[in-house]
Amino acid sequence: QVQLVESGGGLVQAGGSLRLSCAASGGTFNQYIMGWFRQVPGKEREFVATIGWSGGFASYADSVEGRFTISRDNSKNTLILQMNNLNVEDAAVYYCAATLRRSYDTDVFKWSTYSYWGQGTQVTVSS
Repeated sequence: QVQLVESGGGLVQAGGSLRLSCAASGGTFNQYIMGWFRQVPGKEREFVATIGWSGGFASYADSVEGRFTISRDNSKNTLILQMNNLNVEDAAVYYCAATLRRSYDTDVFKWSTYSYWGQGTQVTVSS
């Protein structure tokens, strides 16, 4: 089964950019649909973006559409989330997730669909 490790979080000013990475090991990376979720204390984990097995499908939450870009490099077993024009509402712990689901449908927007999770990386946005 796959193990996931996120990196790239940190403190950024509003309007700035961050690039999150997720390194996968222990599984066949291109068999997994991958996703990014985020969570703030006291709230449920929230969908951010997801990408299909070869990168041909990508979907975003309305709140990040046009600002965030999800991508994957199957040759390097790496998932990327490029975050631009960050605002204070984007501050959260960001989690990388993976699922062996065989269909790319609306269930990929649900955190409960994903069986494998990283430990999370903190993103803080100052105003």
